[in-house]
Amino acid sequence: MEKQKISVRVNGKNYNLVSSDPPEYIRRVAALVDRRLQEMEIASGLPSQQAAALVCFNLADELLKARDEITELKKRMQKMTAEKRQE
Repeated sequence: MEKQKISVRVNGKNYNLVSSDPPEYIRRVAALVDRRLQEMEIASGLPSQQAAALVCFNLADELLKARDEITELKKRMQKMTAEKRQE
């Protein structure tokens, strides 16, 4: 799929993104970021820039935990496959 420009609105600001992902997916990503920013600003009372940094840390934490879980599941699957072959 070729790259295309997609306009999204996050935290009241417009952003033009270029991606080869489908526009619906990019809009979902932007909506998640927007929602997380709004939640963080309300919960913390911090200025937008500090709230954005915290959202980045939280999303990075979720990403790394998900990657670790996928790696662990792959290892378990490989082990189970190897055990099955030995039967």
